[in-house]
Amino acid sequence: MSRTISLQDYISGIKSSDKRILGKAITLIESKKPEHRVIADQLLKEILPFSGKSVRIGITGVPGAGKSTFIESFGKYAIEQGKKVAVLAIDPSSSINKGSILGDKTRMEELAKDPNAFIRPSPSSGFLGGIANTTFESLLICEAAGFDYILIETVGVGQSETLVNDITDVFLFLKVIGTGDELQGIKRGIMEMADLIFINKVNSENLSKAKMTKTELTRALQFITPKEKNWKIPVILGSALEKSGLDDIFNKIEDYISLKIKNGTFLETRKNQAQKRFEFWVREYILEKAKNDHLLENSFQEHKKNASELLSNPSSEANDFVKKLFEN
Repeated sequence: MSRTISLQDYISGIKSSDKRILGKAITLIESKKPEHRVIADQLLKEILPFSGKSVRIGITGVPGAGKSTFIESFGKYAIEQGKKVAVLAIDPSSSINKGSILGDKTRMEELAKDPNAFIRPSPSSGFLGGIANTTFESLLICEAAGFDYILIETVGVGQSETLVNDITDVFLFLKVIGTGDELQGIKRGIMEMADLIFINKVNSENLSKAKMTKTELTRALQFITPKEKNWKIPVILGSALEKSGLDDIFNKIEDYISLKIKNGTFLETRKNQAQKRFEFWVREYILEKAKNDHLLENSFQEHKKNASELLSNPSSEANDFVKKLFEN
């Protein structure tokens, strides 16, 4: 029978970068059990002063862009430069059991073995935005453990990716050659959020096409205003598999963070992101209370039934219920 982990055990384990405790701490904050939520909230309050010192990097791209291979190669390169790297890999979830389908840790075996790396695959559990609903909190845990780079690999499903932009300092868009989605990328809005673009899987055979793709992307980016003043979004060619272009990406990330600090937008952006997390959790807790409060349950179920049977517009039913909620 395993010993129950105390709050102090969690705090000590996180501060000493104990990977076993890190994994259990993230499992704790992912739990929806009320007794776990109480401990998780206490834990987050205790470790918060030790967080905030990392660079948070969101990595997205269409399926097949080589996100996991890139993260493994880039993570190893960053470690060679003296960085400690944590990876929060968000997998698509099974619609049946809500568990992770792909299991990214099995696809980053070399990086997982490195003592200066920590990899945590988490199921998205149907949560939109390309991340899990506790990715931000997991990120804080990793920061408190002293990791310099937090790499967040998103699900990679197109329009629902965008929330990762709300919890990271750098948004990296991975692209492969010949998908014909340069303009489609602008339509999706992903390129509008990108701070760097890496064209992956470039080799001697497709170098000519890669350069043409880079030219097309560079032209398309002329119509997009960068999020950061005085930043020209770089398009970098390389191959994660062949370890090329990684140094360029690493240097550009460092340059971008330095520019944000110089412009005074680094901390300001993080404050805005924290405000959005506050609003997210307000909505979550209100909905949870509405579902579980015995005084509200009948009303909630009634409005839900009317909405599901289209007896009324779902938006109107929701509005009516919220009015009752705050009247009570």
